[in-house]
Amino acid sequence: MVTANLVKELREKTGAGMMDCKKVLTETDGDMEKAAELLRERGITKAAKKSSRIAAEGLVTAYVSEDKKIGAVIEVNAETDFVAKNEEFKNFANDLAEQVVKTNPKDVEELLNQKYINAEKTVQEILTDKIATIGENMSIRRFVRFESNGVVEKYIHGEGKIGVLVSLEGGNETLAKDICMQIAAARPEFLNREEVPADRVEKEMEILKAQAMNEGKPAEIAEKMVQGRIGKFYSEICLIDQEYVKDPSMKVSDLLSKNSAKILEFARLEKGEGLEKKEENFAEEVAKQING
Repeated sequence: MVTANLVKELREKTGAGMMDCKKVLTETDGDMEKAAELLRERGITKAAKKSSRIAAEGLVTAYVSEDKKIGAVIEVNAETDFVAKNEEFKNFANDLAEQVVKTNPKDVEELLNQKYINAEKTVQEILTDKIATIGENMSIRRFVRFESNGVVEKYIHGEGKIGVLVSLEGGNETLAKDICMQIAAARPEFLNREEVPADRVEKEMEILKAQAMNEGKPAEIAEKMVQGRIGKFYSEICLIDQEYVKDPSMKVSDLLSKNSAKILEFARLEKGEGLEKKEENFAEEVAKQING
């Protein structure tokens, strides 16, 4: 009989996932050594060891349904840029974006536990297989999915460096694509001023006031200067307040008005954003390999 303690022991010994350990223990009638051998044979132990390594490369990709009503953008990471350019890796990421659109998982964990699109294995099992065969740690980091009564459009920049998804009411696909490119280039954090947290605005106003006071302005004049300068702050972080990159004489809000359109929501994912990349001296890395 396969007990929880046996599964735990094998997991600690091999570093393999709980379900993989349970599966091989069941197949070997609880024989720990045979189970560990099975994991090695299937490359699962090898994959588990790789899972501790930092995966900050990879790519961002997206998928939009034919009717332009549902879309998803997803980031899948690997350890090196070389693997990110591998066709097998790219196809895997593209399949995952399509799967998110079609199955609507609530988070990455649910996606991992789903049956992989056009396969009998789960996404987690496919991922584990690819880690073993490709030879690098890989992970599904995050995704965003939109459903819209208007138009959902995507844009991928720099072979997967940046991925953008926009839900637009009114306008057309061309406008939606232009808005996507705006988001990719100008990096807005919020749609409009109402979305900016109050404490973020207060902090910025404090900084602006201190700057004005340091310029030798009296307090009452500094207050007025803050009101004038806060607009620049909004124009940098709020999408509709930004200058339109294709025509800086107008704002994004002007472009939307001109086309009788409204942005419902947007997402911008940048590959490796916020992930710490492991820097290693090449000579040290070679020495490590020689010394085992």
